[in-house]
Amino acid sequence: MDSTEQSFAGDAFQPGLLCQACGALGNEGEEVCSRCQSKLLVLSGPPFEEDLAFEAEADDAPSFDEHLLERISVLEEMVKGGAESLRRVLALLRQQERSVLVNNTGLSSLYEWMVEQGHAVEGWSESWEERMSDRLAAVEDRDRFTAARDRVLALFSGRSSGEFTRWLEDADLALGAYDRQAALECFEAALRLDPENYELALLLAESYFEQGDAEVASKHFQRVLEVRPDHYDGLVYAGALRYEQGDAQRAIELLSRAARLYPDAFLPHFSLGAVCASLGELRRAIAHLERAVTLEPMPQALYLLGSCLYETGGVGRAIRHLQEAVRLDPAFDDAYRLLGLAYLQRRWRRKALEALSQAEHLAPRTARLRELALYITDRFRGELHDPENEKVPEEANLQVLETLLEAARSALLDDELLTARSIFLEASSLVPEAAAPLVAYALTCLELNQGRETEQVVRRALDLEPEETLRSTAYAALIEALRSQGRLRECERIGRHLLAEGASEFTRSLAYCELARSLAEMEDDLDQALDYAQRSVELSPEELKQVPLAALGWIHYKRNELDQAVDFLSRSAELVPAASTLQHLGMVLLASGEQERAQRVLARARRMDQETPGQRRVIVESVHGELRNLSAGRMPKD
Repeated sequence: MDSTEQSFAGDAFQPGLLCQACGALGNEGEEVCSRCQSKLLVLSGPPFEEDLAFEAEADDAPSFDEHLLERISVLEEMVKGGAESLRRVLALLRQQERSVLVNNTGLSSLYEWMVEQGHAVEGWSESWEERMSDRLAAVEDRDRFTAARDRVLALFSGRSSGEFTRWLEDADLALGAYDRQAALECFEAALRLDPENYELALLLAESYFEQGDAEVASKHFQRVLEVRPDHYDGLVYAGALRYEQGDAQRAIELLSRAARLYPDAFLPHFSLGAVCASLGELRRAIAHLERAVTLEPMPQALYLLGSCLYETGGVGRAIRHLQEAVRLDPAFDDAYRLLGLAYLQRRWRRKALEALSQAEHLAPRTARLRELALYITDRFRGELHDPENEKVPEEANLQVLETLLEAARSALLDDELLTARSIFLEASSLVPEAAAPLVAYALTCLELNQGRETEQVVRRALDLEPEETLRSTAYAALIEALRSQGRLRECERIGRHLLAEGASEFTRSLAYCELARSLAEMEDDLDQALDYAQRSVELSPEELKQVPLAALGWIHYKRNELDQAVDFLSRSAELVPAASTLQHLGMVLLASGEQERAQRVLARARRMDQETPGQRRVIVESVHGELRNLSAGRMPKD
């Protein structure tokens, strides 16, 4: 009899360890078989007396199946209750949606009725949007304060906690009444009682940043860093604002410190990469951007990395990153444009044209209106010395205004659009009844891709009821702003209105040109668009001839008349080599098979794009969006 048979012999079974491989019996406490070194199997024998007693006591208890059924029944009741609650929530949402629709329909009907009755309603919708924007911002401020309140109170180290708390309560009430300014004043008063409260300083800094007051926001972020030099939000915000204000070296210091302290945070590396790229330090930029996209493959970071790689000759890697950028954000027009150039470097003509066409479809390039701003500036300077002009300012203001307009003209000629915009804003404050500085300001905003700001300023200028030339120029700026937002039907409507009321050749030329461009983008009636563009060329003054010529060339391209398209776009580029005209010319040359020339023209357009001001806002807006996510609870890793 072997050991296995012995273990089962007799009336009494002795529990033991049985080898699964060879069947040998092991001793208690052993884990492997002494014969074959395999794991031992635990065998259970008859129940002990204690087990029998336990089972006898458990006979009266519910069985496992009964217990499981009971738990399932409870879960079913919970699911039913949850489903009922969800149905009630959906019903309330549908009711709220109907209420919003009814209110919006009523307001729209009221607006249309007032227009039909001849009541003055100019600025009504703009005022509505502005007030709604302010209220939404107040709601965001209140949410931010609610999230930070406990931290602010916990950090209090001043002398009068009661007064401090009252100021915070007053701020809460002001935000509840949508009075952001009063709330900020209350927060400022509370901070004076507790200057070391970095959470309150951060709350103020973010609120001023939301309002676009970079100077005051920087002051409060600096206070945060004085108390907490390692504060993540303070370092990143302050670095981005320093860069926007032109202090790139200080921005690099702050962002580098954030990157060292928070090596697994995306935003410091992304911002550092963007700053270094703007300074031409491409190798350093690539290192930071590669780290950033490893942490978080954000489309903007992928685009910047692709741009730096393209500039340093890494076309293959650039293509991969740009393809990923447009995959994540299919509406990223700048990435498509650069991808087209990268394809062209590889001599992939068809892919290049597809990418460039997609970019143009997503965001049609606006006409360069710097020359129009110069035209308006020179005309306004001439009117200041016109003895028949009834709106000539006082002598002191006249001299200052003359100096400002000369400085603005020089800034426009040097492509210093940010400087020109500031000068036009100052000039408009000297002569608030004059529309010309506002129109010139709107045109520079448009050149800086600030379509929303352009729209608001244009409407302010139109409220002043300017003479026809200024009015038509303002409408042209408004049309361009709307076109940049994809509102092509509105562009066509305003263009027809401008054509109907225009008496001068200048106005009709602008109206024809804008109508031609709108119809071409919508591809509704290319024959009519061509006719409008030809009329615009005939009526346009020589100093603005390049704009309708460019429109005419682009319409010929839409009609697949490539030779004519090359001719008119080349003539426009010879007059004024605008980036938008060169981009279109490059696409036409590419479609015509002139690949080498197309590559040169498109590269020139890209260089001009890179030289335009306003690129710093890319970083600041990215900081803003990312820190919104952080405020929702996604903090960087330590």
